[in-house]
Amino acid sequence: MARTRAQIARKHSTGASAAPEVPRADRQRSNGSLVLIAAAVASLFLFWYFHLLTLGQMTQLSGGLAMPDMMIGGYDAGYVERLRGSMDDDARGQLSYLHRTAGTLFPLIFAFAWLLLVQLNVGRRWLRWLLWSPVILFVVVDLWENIAIDAVLAEASPGAVALASTLTVMRWVLLGLSLVAGAASVFLPRTLRAAGGRGAEPGTKSR
Repeated sequence: MARTRAQIARKHSTGASAAPEVPRADRQRSNGSLVLIAAAVASLFLFWYFHLLTLGQMTQLSGGLAMPDMMIGGYDAGYVERLRGSMDDDARGQLSYLHRTAGTLFPLIFAFAWLLLVQLNVGRRWLRWLLWSPVILFVVVDLWENIAIDAVLAEASPGAVALASTLTVMRWVLLGLSLVAGAASVFLPRTLRAAGGRGAEPGTKSR
């Protein structure tokens, strides 16, 4: 049966409107990847600036003693007392300023980059939250640690020092776990990462 012009027009109109769906998904993933790269570069720069540059330079104001943030294995009240004795008010104020600026920006931008990395590569909701959990905890512990260190350098007590030291150790452990989670989101088998047996695409709903 011959088709009318209206039927032919509707057929071609429907095909034209459906065609862009796949390119749109590709563009969304491409845009997400660009944002991820920018956030990852920014977090890497902030890690270098905060940990390796500025905290390293702070040893010039503390008689060569490392800042508590860099004590991966923790510290005790005796170390904090020596550090307090070697730093004047200006030095402690400078460390507190670093905590409020680069020390705050680094965990936030790092977490954003890693959450996006998992989002782009993992489709299963339960696995996504499992891989997100160390990153979220890292942000909470890192920001809390900044406050705790400033507090013990202002007025130390055994309990406060123990808390700050515990937070410092937890912070480094969670940072390591976050890196592992990010690697897992990329290198785990695709069949495990994908939702419903499909490739992990942005916006894919898990079942």
